[in-house]
Amino acid sequence: MLKQRKRNVEIINYIISTFLFMVVSYFILPRVTELLDPMYFMVLEFVLLMFFIIMSSAVTKTINKKLEDKVLRREETKYLQLFIDSLRFCYTLEDFYEIIQTVLEQKADCSVLYIDSEKEYVLYNSPNRLTCDKETLRVLQNNFPATWPDGFDFVGDKFGITSRYKKARGFVMSQDKFHFFVLCRYTRFFDTGIYKQLNDEFQRFRKRTQTIASLSEIAGLSKEWEQLAETQRLFLPAVMPDTKRLKIAAYFRPLVNVSGDYYTAIPIDEHKTLLMLGDVSGKGLPAALIMGLVMNTVKIIEDKEDLITIVRAIDKAIKGMKLQDKYTVLFISVVDTQKMTIRYVNASMSDPLIVTRAPDGYTIKPLSSNCGVVGIIDIDDIRIDEQRLFRDDLILFASDGVSEVMNDEGVELGDTQLYTDTIKNSAAKQPQEFIDDIVKLIFDYKGNNKLHDDITMMVTKVVS
Repeated sequence: MLKQRKRNVEIINYIISTFLFMVVSYFILPRVTELLDPMYFMVLEFVLLMFFIIMSSAVTKTINKKLEDKVLRREETKYLQLFIDSLRFCYTLEDFYEIIQTVLEQKADCSVLYIDSEKEYVLYNSPNRLTCDKETLRVLQNNFPATWPDGFDFVGDKFGITSRYKKARGFVMSQDKFHFFVLCRYTRFFDTGIYKQLNDEFQRFRKRTQTIASLSEIAGLSKEWEQLAETQRLFLPAVMPDTKRLKIAAYFRPLVNVSGDYYTAIPIDEHKTLLMLGDVSGKGLPAALIMGLVMNTVKIIEDKEDLITIVRAIDKAIKGMKLQDKYTVLFISVVDTQKMTIRYVNASMSDPLIVTRAPDGYTIKPLSSNCGVVGIIDIDDIRIDEQRLFRDDLILFASDGVSEVMNDEGVELGDTQLYTDTIKNSAAKQPQEFIDDIVKLIFDYKGNNKLHDDITMMVTKVVS
């Protein structure tokens, strides 16, 4: 595309220069030089011709330089940025290979080699002469052995390392003895600031696939429940964030060692905090795998205020795992203590609510569902609702393991006045004290009955 544009510039400049030369030579120059000797006239015409040739060459060179800057420095870097954005939502090697093909190969005209250097095994290579050549592979493996340090480097024409960025023939990203080579004759035109972003995202992708592979291996082979539970707990916040006008506490009790419940609280800025709680369908290892996938998806999305994008990314990630009948219900929100609002998407969670002080006591305002379940059906429009918040408001998120606890008569706790009264009576307390009251209620209410589901709660209080 760039070559054709350059060719078009040359042709257009040639036509314009020829036209101008003819106009000057046949209409203007004879009038000016009619008193000169014919020999002088020919010399002057030759000088004029050379002038137009030089000017045309200079104009062509200037335009082509600007064209290179526009097409390569901006457009080619745009493709690397697109690759980075797509890489954030890759969870399997199949996803990775797909964006290599659609972005790096088809749009950016790059050749790619992805190698497990320790095993000397090619995981992916572009279907062209360069990357399919055994000599290319041999040279790259010799110059970038398994001991090569993690990070990114530029590759020269002879496929060794080069510090001369303008002479680079490509670049390599290294992580845990896996080498990702991208060879492109336009490497020098990429914005240099893009490489660190790409390297950071590649490292996150590698860690993400390793985590998912570890969970899958444990699920399929080892049955080491404690190891899986320990891995799963790493996805949940070890401590709740200390925010200026919010007090947050959480409770997590899996039915067995592992769980499909999850929650998180992530400060966005001084006034805004992302709060999320969800529940994956089913139990055990598959649910735990999806739980980790959801938490990682939320973690890597940069714009934590864009709730619709987050929900769609979670939906895509779960569907991409192709685990039959797996989906999640979730409640995700942004609390703004400056505007005193909560914006939220409730994807079929039944229990989120706000407890607010009224003249005659406390009232309960449900945060109703405004989106279907995520990960199994097509999601059309996702609506964001907003509720006003007031000082001392308490927000309760809970999985259905709380409200569906049964007593000896088979009555669910969530259907009782006792549950409502306990919430109202404890609303003035701090979040952790409120949780302690609800947990005590659950175990008193169930009596000798066994729990049948995970119990997860997150409670947030707006303070002055």
